[in-house]
Amino acid sequence: MTIQIGDRVPQATLNYLKDGVQAINTDELFAGKKIVLFAVPGAFTPTCSAKHLPGYIDNLDEFAKRGIEVACLSVNDAFVMGAWAKHQDVPESVHMLADGNGTFTKALGLELDATPFGMGLRSKRFALVVEDGVVKQIHVEAPGEFKVSAADYVLEHLA
Repeated sequence: MTIQIGDRVPQATLNYLKDGVQAINTDELFAGKKIVLFAVPGAFTPTCSAKHLPGYIDNLDEFAKRGIEVACLSVNDAFVMGAWAKHQDVPESVHMLADGNGTFTKALGLELDATPFGMGLRSKRFALVVEDGVVKQIHVEAPGEFKVSAADYVLEHLA
C-alpha cells in the first residue's frame, strides 16, 4: 500500500557518504523538521541528473526561506550517491540518501520494477513533503513523466 497524506514515514535505516558510509534512521532524520524528500530512479540517469536534482539545488534558498530541508533518495548505494553528489556539485546541506536494498522505498509503497531496463528494483520518481515525520504532501510521477515531483511544482504547492 502506498503511503498517504497524514501517515508517519516508515522507520528504516538509510545511508549517506561522509567520512565513510554513515547510517541514519528515518525517525532521527525527520524528527522536528520540515523536509522535502524527492526520489529518483537512479543516480547519474539522464532526467535525474539534468533536471530533477539540479532543480532542487537551484531552489535551495526558496525551500530554506520556508524552513524546509531538502533530501534526495535513490535505490543506489552510498558510494554512488556520494559520487553523484560530487559530480553535480551538491551542497552539503542536501541530504543525499541511499536506500541500497530498497527497504524504505518498499515500505513507502513507491518501488518501481525496472528489470526490463536492467536496473532491478528502483524508486518511482516522487516528492514527499514531511513535517516532523508526518507526510503532508505526496507528488508521485506517472511512468515516464517529470512534472509533479519537480522542485518548482512542489514550491508552488506549499501551503
